[in-house]
Amino acid sequence: MAEQTALNPNRLVAFLDKKADEFTKKDIITFVEKNDIRMVNFRYVGGDGKLKLLNFVINDRQYLDRILSAGERVDGSSLFSYIDPSASDLYVVPRYRTAFVNPFCALPAVDLLCSFYDKHGKPLDIAPENILRKAHASLQEKTGMQLEALGELEFYLSSELDKIYTITPQKGYHESHPFAKWELVRVEAMKTISEMGGRIKYGHSEVGNIVSGDWEYVQHEIEFLPVNVEDAADQLVVAKWAIREVAYKHNLEVSFAPKIIVGHAGSGMHIHSRLVKDGRNMMVDAQGALNETARKMIGGLLELAPSITAFGNQVPTSFLRLVPHQEAPTNICWGDSNRSVLVRVPLGWKSGVSNMVYDANPREKEPFSDPMSNQTVELRSADGSANIYLLLAGITVAARHGLESPDSLKLAERLYVSVDVGKNQEHLNLPQLPASCSEAGERLLKDRAFYEKYQIFPATLIDGTAKTLMAFKDKDMSERMFGDGDALIKLVKQYLHCG
Repeated sequence: MAEQTALNPNRLVAFLDKKADEFTKKDIITFVEKNDIRMVNFRYVGGDGKLKLLNFVINDRQYLDRILSAGERVDGSSLFSYIDPSASDLYVVPRYRTAFVNPFCALPAVDLLCSFYDKHGKPLDIAPENILRKAHASLQEKTGMQLEALGELEFYLSSELDKIYTITPQKGYHESHPFAKWELVRVEAMKTISEMGGRIKYGHSEVGNIVSGDWEYVQHEIEFLPVNVEDAADQLVVAKWAIREVAYKHNLEVSFAPKIIVGHAGSGMHIHSRLVKDGRNMMVDAQGALNETARKMIGGLLELAPSITAFGNQVPTSFLRLVPHQEAPTNICWGDSNRSVLVRVPLGWKSGVSNMVYDANPREKEPFSDPMSNQTVELRSADGSANIYLLLAGITVAARHGLESPDSLKLAERLYVSVDVGKNQEHLNLPQLPASCSEAGERLLKDRAFYEKYQIFPATLIDGTAKTLMAFKDKDMSERMFGDGDALIKLVKQYLHCG
């Protein structure tokens, strides 16, 4: 086992010498006892998509065993708007594989993510984590494949203007310190997230450099590695919390909002996904090229893309980012290595490019092969306002629908684009994403049968989500606010800390 856990930064993995998905209650207790842990924290995501917290001081071994075995009661009506206060008690029960040492707590603490259960001990039907679990179980049952996913977290850090090394607006992509500010915060966040179990691919500065008066806003991105779609959701919510904590420690404000200042680059939360079976990527052929399975999945994503915005773009400022002639998509289409489309097929490592390392390193002789193709497809519409579990559940439903539908291949063929969409929009005649929360809510109601199929999304959640989005009454918002700078600033500030 040491070979599989070597270099893993999660302290529990290193101490127990086993992978996180193999953790047991006994393992957690052993780690607590031998590492002077004084507190256990339960964390869970409520109906608003935000991470909640419940603290336990460890009184003795028996008490620790009880809370790890039975969980605890919580007030469901305060966590979910669809639960009546007259019958509101729920259980939260920890998932051992999610355990990590809390790097921010004043007392040495182990945190665990939890699942919700109703008074009968059944998984709570409206809990975001459970909806994602049901969506993934349905996909596996119907297709025999698992979905793996990864997220790209884009965010802005803001501080007083640095007059020594000034930033260049909209020119921050992959800049290094001191021309890109707060690299140390991003690196500290990456270290912290990895120690908490997050599987990070890389981090870098992003395009968005903004100067506004005496303040500057610098955009960063942290991207993850593909993991089981349920674990992908867990690591994204934990990562957002960790980034905020690290920024707060440095007296900085961080925002995942889709727009900071109108006219400058917004922040998205692109989601990559791939279908896997028996350790193989099922979306590529023997040469590494995209196959029919992948095109069917893409067809499903394209068909449900308008209603997926209901889960991935949940504040009015989401639609200040999704505007024409920028890299954020408004048209429903897909393409290879094309950042102007909704679903991008990133450049992969196909056959014929395996000799690059030997060209760069002529003395290298050791052969290298990766049994798992890293090819993914990327949905580029979502942003930091998303309810992450519902967004990934929606993507999972769309993937399954694409594989089941006899029309998905034809749809994918019709909506393939190989040119810059913004420059050719008049001639392409492509369907459009919603332009407001209100419209996203309407599209969700129109598509509800896809989500309610196989009892995955409860009808009450579909109705409630649509009602919340339509209550913004934000149709034609951009047109109504055009030229009213004060109103736009007020709107952006209102949702600066969404998600």
